Amino acid sequence: MSQGNTGVTIEAGAVQQCETPAAQAACSVLEVLGRVSGKWSIGILLVTTQGPARFTELERQVKGISRRMLTLTLRNLERDGLLTRTVYPTVPPKVEYTATPMARELYDSLLSLTGWAERHLHEIDRARADYDAEAAVAADGARTPALTG
Repeated sequence: MSQGNTGVTIEAGAVQQCETPAAQAACSVLEVLGRVSGKWSIGILLVTTQGPARFTELERQVKGISRRMLTLTLRNLERDGLLTRTVYPTVPPKVEYTATPMARELYDSLLSLTGWAERHLHEIDRARADYDAEAAVAADGARTPALTG
């Protein structure tokens, strides 16, 4: 299998896992979490929870996003009920995106998660350093041949 097709079997397996009613509920939750946890979605939600935002404003404030990705992400967030798109009948048309109450609730949850990450940042860094040090010692031990007498 070529390197470009490595995700095909995973996707097929994921579809099979969502065939039972119980699995469908879990898959729906995972799909929503995947959608709203992306860096573009979070960036857009951070801007729109502060007030209505136009496309160009979002493009400026969400660093690194392409026009196409911004368009797709806005559509998905609107489809999921997290954004409201308002078109004003002006020339040229004025379009604004506003976070819905559900998105504002999500924003509050994101703030809680951010707070948790900030409170535990040093513990996580310490745990990573300890883990990496132990892994390095174990790797050195595996490379050093045992002395036989």
